[in-house]
Amino acid sequence: MINLVEHALAAVAIQAVIALISRNWWIGAALASGYFLGREAAQAEYRWIEQFGDGLRANLPWWGAADARLWTQLAQVADWLGPILATMLVAVVISRRRKPGTGAG
Repeated sequence: MINLVEHALAAVAIQAVIALISRNWWIGAALASGYFLGREAAQAEYRWIEQFGDGLRANLPWWGAADARLWTQLAQVADWLGPILATMLVAVVISRRRKPGTGAG
């Protein structure tokens, strides 16, 4: 559960940095979420290789990271879903707080 909070906070921090540079909280959300989704997909690929691919990356099919047999623990899903939900929430809240005509959002 600690990783969920850590990953969500890290994602929001990344989102804030990107948003301050780009002035767009949705771009920050996409970048931060993409980072954590990619990180967890890579870890799933390694689990697939270890469990089903005889330790050989060459045996990994293109869909290997999406194999449902790899996503058996709530923490594995929460590590990518938490950052997505957190950054989307921040982007929605900030977008709604902006007044019309004050810029992109």
